[in-house]
Amino acid sequence: MPLHFERYLADKINWNNRLIGITGARGSGKTTLLLQYLAKKLPNDGSALYVAMDDLFFQDVGMLELAERFSKEGGNYLLLDEVHKYPRWSRELKLIYDNVPDLQVIFTSSSILEVYSGESDLSRRAISYSLKELSLREYIQLKKDISFTTWTLSEILEDHVEIARTINDNIKPIAEFKEYLRYGAYPYFIEGENEYLQRLLHTVNLIIDIDLAAVENLNYEMLVKIKKLLYVISTSVPFTPNISKLSRTTNISRPALMRVLHLLEKARLIQQLRKDTQGMAVLRKPEKLYLNNSNLQFALAGEQTDRGTLRETFFMNQIQDIETIHWSGDADFLVDTRYIIEIGGKSKAQGNLKNKKNAYIVKDDIEYGVAGIIPLWMFGFLY
Repeated sequence: MPLHFERYLADKINWNNRLIGITGARGSGKTTLLLQYLAKKLPNDGSALYVAMDDLFFQDVGMLELAERFSKEGGNYLLLDEVHKYPRWSRELKLIYDNVPDLQVIFTSSSILEVYSGESDLSRRAISYSLKELSLREYIQLKKDISFTTWTLSEILEDHVEIARTINDNIKPIAEFKEYLRYGAYPYFIEGENEYLQRLLHTVNLIIDIDLAAVENLNYEMLVKIKKLLYVISTSVPFTPNISKLSRTTNISRPALMRVLHLLEKARLIQQLRKDTQGMAVLRKPEKLYLNNSNLQFALAGEQTDRGTLRETFFMNQIQDIETIHWSGDADFLVDTRYIIEIGGKSKAQGNLKNKKNAYIVKDDIEYGVAGIIPLWMFGFLY
């Protein structure tokens, strides 16, 4: 990835904190973000050290021992990549924070990792940030070296005609959007579009076989069942899941299935759409299941992917972690607890949303909207 291209998160992190965690899915760009910070922000005088936590070095030396030794030798910045691959990560990060006060530690980990759980609570010490996949805006910037600002949800809803004009004056957004849906969610698309989907499938297997197994200590039989579950989801989404039927199909008990769905969501392989209700999300049956992004849909389901599924998957993916999003009985989505959103193609009619307050039709294959009708691609500029 070019050094001049930085992910959206780089400007949101408070780099002055003593203990910083960056979580995200495999392939989303966490390592690059770490190395860019090292190259562009830290002194080149030996006081900063980058370490991959799967290095054989840690067979003989512990993370705490490394930190103490590095600090004594004048080190000030310790960058730990993929910390979840180290078995005592939580306890030793806490000890480093408490015992080596002159050392700033920045670590990356799988999005599956619960930074605020584990054998030692880091909630009062670590400031954690989550790195999403590339947005449509970032994809365009990385591919064409054309930069656009980000717009908030309220700005898009209120000023979408003027914003669309700004974007259409510089690019053909519909063409870029169609390409993004197939191979734009992960930065490694720049290494070749022809091999992209195959590489993404390999990434999915690594997430399940390596990351999920490392964090949850799952056996081989369960990993095979999880892959079967993911395939079932990919050929059916979006759908209102029958948990009992899914349990029988995959041979995973109902309680274990709910936990696995939660883990797949944490791993950013699926998205679960729920009602806007209180309570622990992991215990509530989702109203709909989606793959995490449209690229995964193409990689796992191939050309049989439904266009309507792609539209809803894209919208939910871009909104997630930016605004709250829930199932709506009146339309496809309820965003920020007040905006009713219906997704469709160019000929989508307003239907029963015509007289509803804060209701919008989000359409594919249009360059400009009007009033409460907004182009779908525009929601790729939220981050």
